[in-house]
Amino acid sequence: MSEYNIGAKIKELRRAHKMTLQDVANEIGFSTALISQIENNNVSPPIATLSKIAHFFGVKIGHFFIENEEECPYEVLRGSERTIVPRVVSKDGTNHGYFYESLSVRKQNKKMDPFLLTLNQKVTNTDTYSHNGEEFLFVISGSAELLLDDESVVLHSGDCVYFDANLKHRLTSLGNDEVKVMVVVMR
Repeated sequence: MSEYNIGAKIKELRRAHKMTLQDVANEIGFSTALISQIENNNVSPPIATLSKIAHFFGVKIGHFFIENEEECPYEVLRGSERTIVPRVVSKDGTNHGYFYESLSVRKQNKKMDPFLLTLNQKVTNTDTYSHNGEEFLFVISGSAELLLDDESVVLHSGDCVYFDANLKHRLTSLGNDEVKVMVVVMR
């Protein structure tokens, strides 16, 4: 299985734009330490954070998951080819209680980015995030709570929700059971 090396791709974009860690941190609203940890692959950014970074640098989220440069009109990604993006942390360094896998790593110029999100532990941090675009969530198994602005929406296996990603949002596990969610982020 290959590694995405998201941090190196962010560092490459930052250097190409002739920016310091502090410049990027100031523009995106995260700490210099967090940007450094992400660039050094010590932590993985949540999808919302990755979306903000991508938007800031003028690339699509898929840029961070591209493995080769060949363009093809379709992509088949085998289950054994998926790579987990672990250690997802928030701005303050707390654990988000989930990990994710990109479900499309070779297709370029995508209009959407699909992910498999696994909520694997209950967390108390309920910080919300927002980013440009839209999101679609489909709960494959388990039960989760979606915080959307000031509302709480409970979702069970088979439920789905489509929303404007500019709304402050956060998905958390309702119980101690693992929750699997298909997430599609659209620009």
